[in-house]
Amino acid sequence: MALGAVSGFGRPGATDMTRLNSLLKLRVPVGGQEIELQQVDYTEPGDVPAPNDGFATSIPMNMLRTRIREKSRFTVFDVDPLTAEQWGEALLAWARAQPRA
Repeated sequence: MALGAVSGFGRPGATDMTRLNSLLKLRVPVGGQEIELQQVDYTEPGDVPAPNDGFATSIPMNMLRTRIREKSRFTVFDVDPLTAEQWGEALLAWARAQPRA
């Protein structure tokens, strides 16, 4: 298992075929929120449903999990690679358009 990876998310009965890898941790200077990006690898059949191909099977899938902590409140959501790419490009375009101190 890779450094920083968590197998099965620590849930009782969770499969060892689901991995969680921490990619980046940030603290927002204004507001103090903690942001963590994690890669979630679903590799065991049944973890994620397959596309509608007429078969009751499943496929391996990787998602990008975003965890935002504000004091005791957490917001957690997973996005697919295409959504992550579009979101990342929008973030970069916005950041590059901002004046630098």
